[in-house]
Amino acid sequence: MARDTADMNGRGTRTMENIAYIRQMLAELRLVAENEGAEMLCYLIEMAYVEAGDVQSGRRALSIHHAQRDKPSGMSL
Repeated sequence: MARDTADMNGRGTRTMENIAYIRQMLAELRLVAENEGAEMLCYLIEMAYVEAGDVQSGRRALSIHHAQRDKPSGMSL
């Protein structure tokens, strides 16, 4: 899905529409999972729903870039 060039707080309009659509579908999937008694699926879907809401509101970036990650502590495994 291509990004729109329109700027909306650093994000394209099409991207935000797609995130809204994903969030709506997650809400529907959660109801299906709940009706089936799939508690773990409910939890995971709900976490994705919350994440999509955070992206919509600007509280979370769309992706995590390797350059922005914390460096490993150097501890051997």
